[in-house]
Amino acid sequence: MSNIQTPDDAEQVLLCHIALTSYRNYTSLQLDFSSSHVVLVGHNGVGKTNLLEAVSFLSPGRGLRRATYQDVTSSGQSLQRLSGFCIHVRLKCTIYGEVMIGTGGVRHSAKGRQIRINDTQQPADMMLEYCRILWLVPAMDRLLVGSPAERRRFLDRMVMAIDPLHGRRVLAYEKAMRARNHLLAESTWDTVWLDALETQMAELGTAIAAARQKMVRLLDAATENLLHRGCFPQAVLSLEGSLEKSMISLHDIDVAENFRRQLREYRSIDRNAKHTLEGPHRTDLGVLHKEKSIPAILCSTGEQKALLTGLILSHARLTGELSGMKPILLLDEIAAHLDVHRRQTLFNILDDLGAQTFMTGTEKALFSDLDGRAEFFFVQDNHIKSMG
Repeated sequence: MSNIQTPDDAEQVLLCHIALTSYRNYTSLQLDFSSSHVVLVGHNGVGKTNLLEAVSFLSPGRGLRRATYQDVTSSGQSLQRLSGFCIHVRLKCTIYGEVMIGTGGVRHSAKGRQIRINDTQQPADMMLEYCRILWLVPAMDRLLVGSPAERRRFLDRMVMAIDPLHGRRVLAYEKAMRARNHLLAESTWDTVWLDALETQMAELGTAIAAARQKMVRLLDAATENLLHRGCFPQAVLSLEGSLEKSMISLHDIDVAENFRRQLREYRSIDRNAKHTLEGPHRTDLGVLHKEKSIPAILCSTGEQKALLTGLILSHARLTGELSGMKPILLLDEIAAHLDVHRRQTLFNILDDLGAQTFMTGTEKALFSDLDGRAEFFFVQDNHIKSMG
């Protein structure tokens, strides 16, 4: 992770232009943006979230919906031929000047999503060199009371925003774990290969747990100086997992060795269970409402949404400080359930963060406090036009 900078030192990254081809309800779309705040207004189901999702593909992974290429590719395309979607954007920042990023995927193809940066093919995590994309969408409302897997994925995305190599470590760990599970299912074991896989899992797993722990510590420290204190409740985070518990009293090298021995000792147990029972793939993210001193799972739905909103805002600020690059924020239906005071506070926080923010809503009136500060677009019938 890079050295901490002040928020004012962090570079603002602006998405200036986006072009979509065969993307969900947009057969073809081109838009230019010139503001730090972009508001998309329109009825439900007209494609506002689709545009936000397209922007989310400027980060590694499957976007804010975790969609397949078949889901993303426009349904208007002929299914008789291989077809796919394309996203092209132009980013602007002081360090790199203008940067062109193109990405797309082919329907029914086993190949991964293709990435081109300034006309050169690149791995997906290279996009993190030019932009960091964070989002908050209604589908995340149940995150704090949902499955541990969803919270782990959320936590790992937060880590990856400031530590781009974290995603590679997670993927490598999961690949090694799948290979180990496959070997354990065999009638006879190749112990040499098992030893190698378990050593790899121990090293990667310890690095993953350490990166997650660092993120939790940094976020807890950041929330002590929340911009939104008194409006959005403060979340206190914790990690619940065997590796994290070991790290309280042991050095990383000892944690890795203990985990390696545990994997070896658990071979028969894991074989019977048909999966690996212990490791960072089982870790859960605990969230506490600090002011009320109660777990998030016991909070009301409104409190849970407010906790998550505060957490996203804190992470956005932290991302700018640690990466030197202010993130692009995607806030879907963010104002719908906020009262006037919280909306005003939210918009002021976004001004202070200095990050380009894309927001959606069904009524322009919800964003009236942004008049003169935002660029408004009306979304209807698969088209998007400026509202002036």
